[in-house]
Amino acid sequence: MPQPLRIIFMGTPDFAVASLQRLLGAGLQVVAVVTAPDRPSGRGLQLTPSPVKKAAEAANLPVLQPEKLRDAAFLEQLASYQADLQVVVAFRMLPEVVWAMPTIGTFNLHGSLLPQYRGAAPINWAIINGETETGVTTFFIEKEIDTGQMIFQDYEPIYPDDTAGTVHDRLMERGANLVVKTVHAIEAGDYPRTPQPTADDLRPAPKLSRETTEINWNQPATQIRNFVRGLSPYPTAWTKINGKVFKIYGVSVANESPFAAEQPGEAYSDNKKIILVRAADGWLQIDALQAEGKRRMTAEEFLRGNRLNRDS
Repeated sequence: MPQPLRIIFMGTPDFAVASLQRLLGAGLQVVAVVTAPDRPSGRGLQLTPSPVKKAAEAANLPVLQPEKLRDAAFLEQLASYQADLQVVVAFRMLPEVVWAMPTIGTFNLHGSLLPQYRGAAPINWAIINGETETGVTTFFIEKEIDTGQMIFQDYEPIYPDDTAGTVHDRLMERGANLVVKTVHAIEAGDYPRTPQPTADDLRPAPKLSRETTEINWNQPATQIRNFVRGLSPYPTAWTKINGKVFKIYGVSVANESPFAAEQPGEAYSDNKKIILVRAADGWLQIDALQAEGKRRMTAEEFLRGNRLNRDS
């Protein structure tokens, strides 16, 4: 019978919690958890632990929260756990001195089918680009980000009405299962190490910013719809309508247009239920939005207390 591996788990957000809990539920030996330091949050800016820290403390696991991953005291503490393997899920980039520390190495769970969508926002960009399939990959960390030898992959369809939020939640569960499968295989000494294939059409997944999340109404309606759902509910697409900034959570392609021709980005509303914005090749109906300083609303809810038309 193989010797149980000593595992250090690294992660921060909710996406990583499922993997940690699944490892513990499978009886695997997690000896410590590394996560982000507590951060100010909420109106009172109180220090708030990460979701992974909360889960680790609930399981009575030691928690390490380094500000700097190259800090000598942190590296000494990390080494003291004598880990055979480190498992990384939704954590920051690791320096080599950290990922090379365990005897077996460190593997990461990535939210795409590598080599496609290397980068910080794989789920968002897959939907933005209109993909109909994505998945999760476990791979050993090497010097170049997201390029290490692959262990396992699992596939997940992207449905026409999916958002980044719905795909995130399904990949969170699928990924947790893949993490456990990967650890079991490594523990048994029977696992692949497959070099990532080279491809001329690699699609990256860079970090999203305010500049890259603004809607470009000069694009076709279907492309804008993919853009909006790929950013919903976070970090959220945004636009200006009549000079005011709105977050846009959901749009649908309008079957009928009120005008034969308008400039892209121009908005129309009946001031009762409907908000339409012109795209390059037709009209999009805004289904859910949020004005600055307001809560998220449906278009109908918003129009109950606000006028929004070309003359307002």
